[in-house]
Formats: sequence, structure tokens, C-alpha cells
Amino acid sequence: MLHFRLISTLLLAATCLLTASGSTNSNNCLIVAPLSTHRVITCDDTNNVQRLRCEEGLIGVESALYGRSDSETCGEGKSVNELSNTQCSEDGTVDILKTRCDGQKVCEYKIGEVRPNDPCTGTYKYLNTTFSCFPVVNTVACENSLAILQCDQGKVIFVYNADFGRTDQTTCSYQRSAGDVQNVMCSGPTTKVADSCNGKNSCSIKASHTVFGDTCSSTYKYLEVNYRCQYPAITAP
Repeated sequence: MLHFRLISTLLLAATCLLTASGSTNSNNCLIVAPLSTHRVITCDDTNNVQRLRCEEGLIGVESALYGRSDSETCGEGKSVNELSNTQCSEDGTVDILKTRCDGQKVCEYKIGEVRPNDPCTGTYKYLNTTFSCFPVVNTVACENSLAILQCDQGKVIFVYNADFGRTDQTTCSYQRSAGDVQNVMCSGPTTKVADSCNGKNSCSIKASHTVFGDTCSSTYKYLEVNYRCQYPAITAP
């Protein structure tokens, strides 16, 4: 039986996001004010699907618990013994979900895909995920042109994701042949934009296969970047 609950509230506090490499500098982070934060709880079943979605902005997973922290959640029809252990938690769950979902608009996965181990045999568990929706600037540069990322004075760039390829037939299609834009399965996610631009006030990078590699040589490609402008903040070492 699937127990599903979605809670949406405005998150007023600022959050320090991870860099593209998955870590923060010990002295600097980016203060990011999310549009909203949400919680999704899905009861433990291999075929049950948890779905994260942002109506606006992109997903940033804040926390995730696979296990049990109370005796009520997903407790319908379960025995006392199955609900009694409220100190049950699988390590690394949040890292799995951040890898799968951060920077996406919609993220779906079966519970069985994110539970590598059973942290407490005999206890009926659930997946409790909290995520925020962060505002984003979207920019597209056609192949062989420059992608220019620019923030207001005092703010710096944080790249959520970037892709060099083609996922539709309309973007950068002006005066291109049908064959140039036919392949919409030409996707090449890249961290090179984040590596080059994160922490800078402005940044330009050429949308070229010499920079990103040629994922599909006969297709006319484009570089699509989602990024955020934020004030840099100094944190204690």
C-alpha cells in the first residue's frame, strides 16, 4: 500500500548549495533563496514510485531518510514490531537522490532503486525526501556561437546543469535542413560550463564540439545552460 504526502511551504531561510563537483569551498558558498520547499513520503515497496517536481525552478534535494523515525508514518495495517524501531536510517540516501535529481524539473524513481541495503530487518520503512525548487536563468547558444552568462554587479554565477546536443527539432533550427535537426536523442550533459563559470560575475564559453566533444556528428547542436545569480557569502573556515 502506498502512503503519499506532499507538503509545500515557502522556505525563507537561505541555503548553501554544493558546487558541481559535489562539495563546497571551506571559505565560500552561494546563498540561494529557494522558491519553495516540499516533502514527499512514500511507503516501502519495490514498485512504489516517488516523484519530485518543481512547477517553477529546478530541484535541489535537501534531505532524505530511508528507514523509520516515528511509529505512525506508513503504519496502516502494520504490526507493533514493524513500527517500534524509530531509529532506523540508511546512510547515503540523500547522496543517491541528489545525484539523480538535483538540477532537474521532474525526477521519478522506484523505491527499490534507492535502497541498496536494509538498515533494520523486520522494520517497515519509508522514504522521506525534502527538496527545494530554486529559480533559474536559462540560456541557449547555437553551435559555434558564444554562450554568455551574466550576473548583476556583486553577484556570481552558479551553474545547475548544462547540455551540449539536441533534444528538440525547433531550437536553433533557423535555415537548417531537416537532417540537421532530426536527431533529438543527441544529449551530452557536461560539467565544463560549471567548471569554467561558477563563482564568476560573467562568463562566456563557445558552443563547439572542440570544447564539449561531438556526441552526434551529423546533428546541428546547441548548448543549453541553467544557472543562478547569487551573492557570494563568506563562511567560517
